[in-house]
Amino acid sequence: MKRWMRMVPLAVLALTMASPVAAHTRMERSVPAADSTVVVSPPRLTLWFSERLEPAFSKVQVLNSAGKQVDKDDAQVDPDDGKQIGVSLPELAAGTYRVHWRVLSVDSHVNEGDFTFDVRP
Repeated sequence: MKRWMRMVPLAVLALTMASPVAAHTRMERSVPAADSTVVVSPPRLTLWFSERLEPAFSKVQVLNSAGKQVDKDDAQVDPDDGKQIGVSLPELAAGTYRVHWRVLSVDSHVNEGDFTFDVRP
């Protein structure tokens, strides 16, 4: 019983130290912002993440309400800011658009997510 009691603090310490290492990259912000409404069609969608991204394995798409990709299919990680990825947009009609992203951070963790934004006249 005493041996078990000595191991508990070590186990707790190991778990707390492992937490930051096991963390995955997360989206910190976007322009346009997630769940926002814009009155002018944005020329570009930009997302910022908490970790640097692997350019060859990171992508973002903008889809219309029918699920059709509407961005210009030129998504790329910013060479000057490895935590940023963006894609060009055509003139968007009024409606709701879904953003889907899938990124690989330089620490080899894959993460993905989605959100919407609205364009209103």
